[in-house]
Amino acid sequence: MTKEIVLRNRPVFDQIHPSIYGAAVGLVAWFAAAAWILFDRQSDIGLLLAMVSVLLLVAVLLPWSLSLVWKRHAKPHQPHSDETSFHDWRVGDFAVWDSKIHGTHAAIDMLLPLAAVAFGLTAIGIVFLISAHTAP
Repeated sequence: MTKEIVLRNRPVFDQIHPSIYGAAVGLVAWFAAAAWILFDRQSDIGLLLAMVSVLLLVAVLLPWSLSLVWKRHAKPHQPHSDETSFHDWRVGDFAVWDSKIHGTHAAIDMLLPLAAVAFGLTAIGIVFLISAHTAP
């Protein structure tokens, strides 16, 4: 264990690791699946669920297509983000505006709202199903 209060020579990254994007897409897919499975009980809700699914699809496809354009038109002197392992990214720092935060904190800040919405909707849907089956 080091006696230094501030750790030095940690790498600083300016891009989110691709596995974080994968986890975000997984949480969005969980949200959409929970909405369709747990709340598609009446005939009038299908259109609303379809519109939410289209919105989520656009929210996932737009950043993915922009990343493909970014990779295709990257300058030769720019480092490739795919070469960094997740462990190295996680223990390093992530640049935000004029500061930097720990990589783990950056991942938590990005994934926590998505996880809260996906798991919260699942919990609400389970309570909805239980109360619908127990109602007279």
